[in-house]
Amino acid sequence: MAAFADDFNRPNSTDLGAGWVQVSGFWSIVSNQLSPGSDGGTIILRAASPMDSSDHSAQITIAATTAASHGVWCRGNSNISSGYLWRNDGASWDLFSVVSGTFTVIGSYAAAAAPGDVAKVQAVGSAIKGFVNGVERVSVVNTAVATGTSVGLRSTSASAIRFDDFSAADVTAGVALAAAGETDAAQALAGSKTTALTASSEVGSAQALAGAKARLLATSVAAETAQALTGGTSRSLTTAAGVETAQPLTGTKTAVLGVAVETSTARPLAAAGGGGVDRVVAGTPHSLWTAGRTRAPAWSAGTPRT
Repeated sequence: MAAFADDFNRPNSTDLGAGWVQVSGFWSIVSNQLSPGSDGGTIILRAASPMDSSDHSAQITIAATTAASHGVWCRGNSNISSGYLWRNDGASWDLFSVVSGTFTVIGSYAAAAAPGDVAKVQAVGSAIKGFVNGVERVSVVNTAVATGTSVGLRSTSASAIRFDDFSAADVTAGVALAAAGETDAAQALAGSKTTALTASSEVGSAQALAGAKARLLATSVAAETAQALTGGTSRSLTTAAGVETAQPLTGTKTAVLGVAVETSTARPLAAAGGGGVDRVVAGTPHSLWTAGRTRAPAWSAGTPRT
């Protein structure tokens, strides 16, 4: 399996070294990066050593970019007039099949290139794929270019474009595995593995879970003083939940009456008069005296009568 890589970390020069063939245009090393110059037009560069097979991949880091065509080739012929190209033009990534200089778009991914993007193109059989930063963006089946072992770059000659860290390698297609021809039976474990243990530096006895865990409490570092209650608390009373009915009083209440504390003064009979009859009640038994109009001599009272 063949592989090729170049990080371009060497002094500025128009000589790219033995690893490259400048198919067209003038390429150079500038500040440890690959520059396509600034002459305008499209120029092509390929690795001097071919891959071992037509199934391989090639990738490049786009260190600086602009809205101009630039990208990476795989499965190319010696002058890169045929092969597969994965390139960006400032608006999208396009995958081309190229046959004798005729470009045909076979897949696209809408996104502009950004500084630091890693563009990769891969051809394995008829499966052609384009990747950006390790993410597969286009995958198609195409048979336009069946063979070719050259890898390289194609770019507009513009000073705003820079490339870095090119690499390419053969890809081995997966092989279907046949059924296993041997089965291993599980083996019983025999013997034992021993090793000397060092002396334990501490032995702890297991404790039963029954009982309780206790610990001494430290002396309280703060004491609270009881405070006198001040003020009051109030709350609204709810409606009484029950109603008591007044009960009638039964029985009698008696008490001994004391001596009268008031005495009435008898009035003189002379105060009575007129055409009426004055009645005077005195004690018990009593006499009923009837007095008419005044007379002379005045009435006299003898023995009381009934």
